[in-house]
Amino acid sequence: MALTATLFPAPVYRTYGALLAERKFQPAGFAVPLGHKDVRLLLEAAQSLHVPMPIANLLNDRFHRLIAQGEEQLDWSAIGELAAEDAGLRSRTSR
Repeated sequence: MALTATLFPAPVYRTYGALLAERKFQPAGFAVPLGHKDVRLLLEAAQSLHVPMPIANLLNDRFHRLIAQGEEQLDWSAIGELAAEDAGLRSRTSR
C-alpha cells in the first residue's frame, strides 16, 4: 500500500499491482491474446525502424509461454506470475 500511495500512485500500478499480489488473473480485463497481439505489433514496428526492443521480446516470449500452456483466458498480467515459477516459488498448478 505504501508504494502505490507514494511512489506509484497511478491507477495502472494500483490495479495491476493488486491483481499480481492477489494472483487474480480471471476474469481477464485484457486477455493474453490481446496483450500478445499488441507486443507483436510493437515488435513489427520496431523491426521496420531497426530499433531494439529487448523488453518487448521478453514479453513476447512470456505471452508465447502462457498460450503454449493453454492459459489464453487469463489476464495479461499473469505474465508476472511466470517469474515466480521460473524462480521455483510457485508451480503452474498453483495458479
